[in-house]
Amino acid sequence: MPTLQLRIAPLQNPERYAALAQALTALTARVLGKRPEVTAVLIDDLPAARWHIGGQATTAATALLQIDITAGTNTEAEKAAFVAQAFAELQRQLGAGQPLAQASYVTVRELPATDWGYGGHTQAARRAGTV
Repeated sequence: MPTLQLRIAPLQNPERYAALAQALTALTARVLGKRPEVTAVLIDDLPAARWHIGGQATTAATALLQIDITAGTNTEAEKAAFVAQAFAELQRQLGAGQPLAQASYVTVRELPATDWGYGGHTQAARRAGTV
């Protein structure tokens, strides 16, 4: 039930979206133990001129990946492994042999089970077995 929001620059070819979504979904399942069938990946790409680092338009491939998960469902080590492996995957797919811009980020955001869910039911309700 995690959601992954990926913003990238520069603009990519549409075939890359499917490859990124598949790789990130598989990584989320393998490293964080999340179910692929309820993992959503949203990808936004931007022209390089709209992404600025240090006040300057970026000249290198750049990425910001944010994943939302339910608080307390993963260990610190699992989250650290996800950050490292997700960054490596982004580097592999987007870098074209060059490093991503230094200010490329992967963040793991934890939300309380009462504050989100899917299919109209919170994660807290699912845990309590009331769904």
